[in-house]
Amino acid sequence: MTVVTHAVFNQSQPLGGLNLFDINQPLRDALALHAPALDTAGLQALGAEAGSTLMQSHARLANTHVPALHTHDLQGRRMDEVEFHPSYHALMARALQHGLHGTPWSGGALSHVQRAAGFMLFTELEPSVLCPVSMSYAVAPALRGNSALQAAWGPKLASRQYDPAFVPMPGKSAVTMGMGMTEKQGGSDVRANTTRAEFDAADAWGQRYRLTGHKWFFSAPMCDASLVLAQTDAGLGCFFLPRWLPDGSLNAVHIQRLKHKLGNQANASSEVEFHAAAAWLVGEAGRGVPQILAMGALTRLDCALGTAGLMRQALSLALHHTAQRQAFGKRLVDQPLMKNVLADLALESEAATALAMRLAVAVDRTEHAAGHDLAHEQVLRRLLTPVAKFWICKRGSHFAQEAMECLGGNGYVEADGAGVMARIYREMPLNSIWEGAANIMALDLMRVLRGADVAAALAKELAPCRGAHLSLDRAGSSVLHRIEQADGAEAQARALARDVALVLQACLLHQQSTPAVFAAFCDSRLAGAADIFGLLGAGHDLDVLIQRAMPWGP
Repeated sequence: MTVVTHAVFNQSQPLGGLNLFDINQPLRDALALHAPALDTAGLQALGAEAGSTLMQSHARLANTHVPALHTHDLQGRRMDEVEFHPSYHALMARALQHGLHGTPWSGGALSHVQRAAGFMLFTELEPSVLCPVSMSYAVAPALRGNSALQAAWGPKLASRQYDPAFVPMPGKSAVTMGMGMTEKQGGSDVRANTTRAEFDAADAWGQRYRLTGHKWFFSAPMCDASLVLAQTDAGLGCFFLPRWLPDGSLNAVHIQRLKHKLGNQANASSEVEFHAAAAWLVGEAGRGVPQILAMGALTRLDCALGTAGLMRQALSLALHHTAQRQAFGKRLVDQPLMKNVLADLALESEAATALAMRLAVAVDRTEHAAGHDLAHEQVLRRLLTPVAKFWICKRGSHFAQEAMECLGGNGYVEADGAGVMARIYREMPLNSIWEGAANIMALDLMRVLRGADVAAALAKELAPCRGAHLSLDRAGSSVLHRIEQADGAEAQARALARDVALVLQACLLHQQSTPAVFAAFCDSRLAGAADIFGLLGAGHDLDVLIQRAMPWGP
């Protein structure tokens, strides 16, 4: 006999089956401002796929069935291979099919803008697999420093036909690439690296060296090749390190173990040793740090884009839940305090999208300068990289925690991978740490101030918003004065990075969003200085702010 103890009701339904592009009004408005000529058909297709229940199932499975390392085969031979669940490969295939890796470098104007928007949409689905995708995007232009490697590997770095096989490059339809910088003793201080590179010989790929040493964080070790730093007699050099050698044998890259991480579960992060591994010089010996920094700037763009995408997904989950859940006689979304929190989260998410996309636009315009003020965009690209990475990623964890509270206990539950909000919460700190934590970004901002006329570029960027809001005028003037008077005061670098981000976000919202969004942002972030979400003043129409962010179809 079955005993009925209770009925299940007043629980929200899973969020799925939506087109993530169509329901993302802030992203579409950013594209309308910066790239009105962009054909968004590809983004609509990606949005439909990323929002589908099938791909959400792949995301759950890829994170539940984590990568497994196999160091040796049955007979005892080293193989150093990482095995992934089939859902990981399904996700990777879709990311490459939509051109989120090295494809934009062979495209025309707006290719980087389209890729940035697609990267944000895919992050809402599953961010872990985008680690090798992001590194492939960042590494592709660096290969220009070795024309032979560029000719051999470049076309397959742009190919959209993902190939998971662990075989030499000539037998694959597409390849991915990684980066290896961090060592135990140095961390972000890569000049302290001890891995040595000894010249071996010259061959068809250029100057071949033998690398001996280690990397403490070597993400996505199943990439077909990686760019790594190693010490030469001339200083740090940048080296191309393939997993398979031209003769078809495995390179001496030994995977010691996979990292047991807080989040980012579907991605394999590893510790490796190089046992006289063969690697080819890219660029000049002793000039490895500038090359790695150029690649790092592009992965920092992806940190900002990825966090903005995670914010959007966390917001959608919170809105979706609170619109269905009843408490104290009303839907949660109609409760005054909850309404204030949701509206404030919507402001933060839209501002993050606006700033991340402006950085992507600067990247695109510096790569395709026709019709743009190249000098201005170059300064903006250099300025916005540390500013956007610092502020958006720093806000991410706080944002995810607040969004999780909107779901209550259900938000904290993993549920065998079905608890998407818990996955987002675990993922958020990574983008703040990866490619330089907050202090590194703040210090990088100080370097920018020493090397470019930032005040003039920022004044030009803020000009369209002059007179739009008193608080923005005051904050903008204060920031410009501090930049002009900057004397390298490192202790205040975080405050300056935050304030540059806020005035730029406000100005972007003035140009691409609604008056209600712009006014609420200026009042709460510039006139106010809210330290928690949910402090919007009584003069703002919270329903209007929430409705703009709702994850419903058009």
